[in-house]
This record gives sequence, structure tokens and C-alpha cells, in this order.
Amino acid sequence: MQITASMVKELREKTGAGMMDCKKALTETDGHMEKAAEYLREKGIASASKKAGRLAAEGLVESYIHSNGRIGVLVEINCETDFVAKTDEFKSFVKDIAMHIAAANPSFLTRDEVPQELVEKEREILKQQALNEGKPEKIVEKMVEGRIDKYYKEICLLEQPFVKDSDKTIEQLVKEQIAKIGENINIRRYVRYELGEGLEKKVDNFVEEVMAQVKK
Repeated sequence: MQITASMVKELREKTGAGMMDCKKALTETDGHMEKAAEYLREKGIASASKKAGRLAAEGLVESYIHSNGRIGVLVEINCETDFVAKTDEFKSFVKDIAMHIAAANPSFLTRDEVPQELVEKEREILKQQALNEGKPEKIVEKMVEGRIDKYYKEICLLEQPFVKDSDKTIEQLVKEQIAKIGENINIRRYVRYELGEGLEKKVDNFVEEVMAQVKK
């Protein structure tokens, strides 16, 4: 069954879940609205979305330094109470996010932060690539939009596949954690340092090293 934008909108208004979560739920349930809503509740996504508007001013600032000392990350992740911030589960979650940032090197937190001029420049490059591939002009725009969506998923932290489980995004991981602890969680900010970044130096693939360590 074809999942339409109006179906996604209806489910989103009904559950408060994100558009991509709603689309996936409808796809998994063959477009059945009630089953899709139940699917979201079972995954904890609907309840997590309802908590998203609540103030989260507690939390942790966590650091991660790769074993070779060449990559370091600081990340601030907020929750609602100091009690939750001190739990092992929350600490482990924050550490996982810090390690992911070290490995995946996201440029932005969300797609809303990506400068429009950067997106337009990427769009022009992708359009020219598609034309060079001999694609008909009438389908080039559609191809470019699909590739732009992929581009966002590569550079935006919340849309990246989690390095420990590529079947879920960081955003989905956050929502699962919200459902588990019953509090809103917000990845507020982060900074990633790489030794010698911006300087001319021998090229080493530190990212692969980090990912290999994370997946052990």
C-alpha cells in the first residue's frame, strides 16, 4: 500500500511522533492507522515525543578520548532530574553518544543547523554529477533531493546510524532512552577535536580506529 503524506500527517497529529517514525510505522503496518499508532506506542516513540517539550536542565557533560589520544569529544546531554543524571544507564547512554561522535564525526546536530548556502552548493554539485551520469533532466531533480537527504544523514548527528547498531539512528536511540527512563532527554551541544586538524600532516584514518574500538 502506498503511504501518502496525508496519512503520515494524520498519524503524527494523533501520536506526536516524528514524520520519519510515522512513515516507518505505517509502512510496517501496511498503512493501518490504528496498528501504526500501536506500533509507535510499543516502540516507546509516541510517549517519547510527548515528553519532548518538557524542560531538561539537568544532565551530564561527558568526555571521550580515543585510546591513541588523537581524538577527543565533549558532549552535553540534558535530562529532567539530577536523580536520572546519576544513574548508570544514563551515564552509559551519554558515553555511547560521545564515542559515536568521535567515530562518526558529525558536522551538525540537526539539519536545521546546516547553512542553506552549504546545502545549495551541495545540491549544485549533485545535480551536475547526475547530468554527467547521463540522467534525463526530468528525473535529475528527484535524484538530487534523494541524495541531499542522504547528505543530511551523513553530516547531522541525530540522523546518523548509531555506530553500535546501524539499524537505528541517534534520534531513535534518544527516543528509546526517553521511553525507558520516563524523562525528556536532549543532546544540547558537543565539540570534537582531532589532533593536528587543519594542519598539513600524514593522513591517518583515526575514524576507522575509533569505530573498530567502539564495536568491540
